[in-house]
Amino acid sequence: MFRGGLRLKERLVLCLSVIAVLFTLLLIMDIQMDLGLSRRHLVPSHGRIKYVVNSEGPESAYNTFKNRLLQKTHSGISTNISKESLPNETAPLSSNADSRKQENALLKKLPEGGGKEEQFDDFSDLMDYLSLDTYERAKFREDVSRTHPVINDDKHESKKQRNPTIGDIKKIKIEKNSTTLEKFHLQISQKELYPEESPLVDQLLAEMHTEQILHVAQKTGGTQLKLIIDYPNDLQALFKPMRFPREQQTLPNHFYFTDYERHNAEIAAFHLDRLLGFRRAMPVTGRLLNVTTELYQKAEGDLLNTFFVSPSENLCFHGKCSYYCDTSHAICGSPDKLEGSFAAFLPSSKLAPTKVWRHPWRRSYHKRRKAQWETDPNYCQLVREIPPYDKDRRLFDLMDMAVFDFLIGNMDRHHYETFRLFGNDTFTLHLDHGRGFGKPFHDEISILAPLLQCCLIRQSTLDTLLRFHSGPSKLSDALRRSMAKDPISPILWDPHLVALDRRVEIILKGIRDCLQKGEDPLDDSSNKIEDSI
Repeated sequence: MFRGGLRLKERLVLCLSVIAVLFTLLLIMDIQMDLGLSRRHLVPSHGRIKYVVNSEGPESAYNTFKNRLLQKTHSGISTNISKESLPNETAPLSSNADSRKQENALLKKLPEGGGKEEQFDDFSDLMDYLSLDTYERAKFREDVSRTHPVINDDKHESKKQRNPTIGDIKKIKIEKNSTTLEKFHLQISQKELYPEESPLVDQLLAEMHTEQILHVAQKTGGTQLKLIIDYPNDLQALFKPMRFPREQQTLPNHFYFTDYERHNAEIAAFHLDRLLGFRRAMPVTGRLLNVTTELYQKAEGDLLNTFFVSPSENLCFHGKCSYYCDTSHAICGSPDKLEGSFAAFLPSSKLAPTKVWRHPWRRSYHKRRKAQWETDPNYCQLVREIPPYDKDRRLFDLMDMAVFDFLIGNMDRHHYETFRLFGNDTFTLHLDHGRGFGKPFHDEISILAPLLQCCLIRQSTLDTLLRFHSGPSKLSDALRRSMAKDPISPILWDPHLVALDRRVEIILKGIRDCLQKGEDPLDDSSNKIEDSI
């Protein structure tokens, strides 16, 4: 091929090119497989790591997450050290004996032995803190070397702010002959989807449950089957069918992004959102359908072609979507009865367009990689400096969303939406909760990462959690009573209700920990001290 051979210069160039290609391939393999050659991870990010947990109580999962990512101590010179604890590593050393005593005192408060009954924690220390005035809270923060307040007193501020509705901004008056959905859309305000005592919510739920179905079409996009249901008077709802019984849990080998969606999770999430006082989720109701007369006879096109009769003579269909839309994952009636959830539609894009935001604590949606917030203990400080999280209500709304998602066990919060009409100083919509309520015996603490990393919560949210924890009515009891009105009640398996009360306690313990610890200063001197240690 090369009669005269290659010159020395050409040989060198060829060798260097081959070396460069091989080096590039090695780096790519290292990044994809986390081999550690590029020193991209000081600790293997996806290896099996064992954490010693001495208790099986509500604190155990929280302490595991805290030790991995959130462990912070404060020194006697009002300078804080942040460090990610490694597996089997001893706790960070404190430069002050008093600080070490405080940590030991906190450890003694934890319950001993997983089999023993735990003493009821009334969180009187949190209630005492809430009774402090502004000056006393500032003094408390100074004593623990904390710059940002943990609890934001929003009660008085919310009353002073204007709260225009879509009708006010668009200058559209609600007429007597307006439909229930039109009235609901026009009364959506800058702060919430509906007022606390709005009669329109129950009217909308009743209509979605009882009105005749006129047309059925499959919703485009998404990973699983959803149907658009058309009723009289321009009423529309998003239908999610029942796939399996209430007591079936998330399969152990399912990732959060491939898990089944549950119709009952959508219903329970709406009732919980209303009980917590957020009012950011659209009304959802259950309904028992006749697959033959209310779906098959109303469908057309590609959806209609997916209907078939199973070997057990049940009418089934599967539609077309990214996951679980095939004959082996078909949705079947019994023999033609099928229950599902019906969620009211948001206003049209002509009336009130929404803006989609990427969630700062979005997961990687990769089987091996981790997101930045999962490896950077100071991630929240970066978020605080980026609009719209640097002012107004947006960051507090994300804390509420983290509380809400943790209670229902929803790990699938990759994006969120707001109404463009109200600008950036408006609430975040709580949408798409079908992957919640899947693991009643597991508390996924990483869902609380926004709250635990930022150490931030609204006082109104904290008051609500304390009220449901201390009674007289527990959150599980209140939710059970609220869902009892739904046509396909009972909505949740009992272990999910038990998990709610347990998770409320975990959140409160996290807030307590935030109040008692300092945070990293942002000046250069702190970095020098941390480097020296």
